Amino acid sequence: MNMKRWLAILGAFLLLAISIGVNTLSSAFSKDWTAMLDEFAAVSSSQFFETVLEDGSTNERIALLTVDGIIQDTGSATSLFAAEGYNHSVFLQQLEQVKTDDSVKAIVLEVNSPGGGVVESAQIYKEIREIQEETEKPIYVSMGSMAASGGYYISASADKIFVNKETMTGSIGVIMQSINYGKLAEEYGVEFVTIKSGPYKDIMSPTREMTEVERNMLQEMLNDSYEDFVDIIEQGRNMTEAEVKKVADGRIVNGRQAIEAGLADDFGFLEDVVAAIKTDHNLENAEVFKYGYSQSFGSLFAMKAQSLLGVDIETKLIGKLIADNSAPKMMYLYGNN
Repeated sequence: MNMKRWLAILGAFLLLAISIGVNTLSSAFSKDWTAMLDEFAAVSSSQFFETVLEDGSTNERIALLTVDGIIQDTGSATSLFAAEGYNHSVFLQQLEQVKTDDSVKAIVLEVNSPGGGVVESAQIYKEIREIQEETEKPIYVSMGSMAASGGYYISASADKIFVNKETMTGSIGVIMQSINYGKLAEEYGVEFVTIKSGPYKDIMSPTREMTEVERNMLQEMLNDSYEDFVDIIEQGRNMTEAEVKKVADGRIVNGRQAIEAGLADDFGFLEDVVAAIKTDHNLENAEVFKYGYSQSFGSLFAMKAQSLLGVDIETKLIGKLIADNSAPKMMYLYGNN
C-alpha cells in the first residue's frame, strides 16, 4: 500500500473521529447546557441605564418612554432569544420604574405602533391608569407615523395626545384571523386526522370550514373586546359612546381627522410634546431622560458560549416566534403585520 493510500485512510479516520466527537458533544450540550446558559443569562440580567436628553433639575424630571413596533410578548426580557425591537416585559418594567421614582414628575409616551395583542395592550393600559391614579403624574402621548388599533388603545387615557398631519391612527376594533388550506390539501391527496374531546376543540382549524355556531362564538368574544376598547376611549377622551362608534369601525384616520373626531388634541412632533408638558405643568427646568437597556457581561458571555456550542440562535428565535404565534388570537392590530 503506497503512502497516498495510507494518508487517505488516516484522513478518513480523523474525520470519523471528529464527527463522532462533535455529535457526542452536541448531544450532551444541546439540551442541558443551552438551558443552563439561558438560566445563567437570566440571572445575570440586563440593567436599565438612563440617557439624559435635556439637562435640567434632577429633582424634577420628565421620562420619555417609547413603544416602537408590534405590541406583543415574545418572551422574557432577559432571554437571549428575545426579539429585537419592542420588548413587552422591559416596557412594563419601565412603567413601574417611572411610577415609583419620585423624581419623575411627568411622562411623555412616544408611540409608533400598528397595535398588537389584546392582552398586552390591556396590560399597558392598566399600568398607565395606575400611574395616573396613584401618582397623578401627567402623561402626554406623541404619535409617530403610526399609532393604530392597540397603539391607540394604550394612548387613549393620556392627558393629551399629539399627532402629525401624516400620522395614521384609529383602526379601532378587534381582529382574529386564520388560514384555511383544507381544499388545497385535498387536491394533493393530503388527509387530516383529528381526534378531539369536544366538538369545538379544533375551532378555527385550518383544515376545515368553520361552522356558523363557531363563528357566532368567536364573534361574541370579539364584540366583548371591542366594547372594552370603546369604553376606554369614552373615559379617556371624554366622548360619548355614539361619538366613539362613529369612527370605531376599523377605519384608519390621519392626524387632522383624528383631531376633528376628538381622538387627539393637537399637532406636534416629539420636541413639541416635551415643550408642551413642561409649559403646562411648570417643569421648564426639568431634566428630560429616557431609559436604555444594556446586556450584562453574563448575558454576553452566555450568547458567545451558545455560538461556540453551535447553537443556531436565529433558527431558535424563529422557531419560538412561530410557536408563539401559530394559534389564532384576538388582536388590536392594523394591517397585515
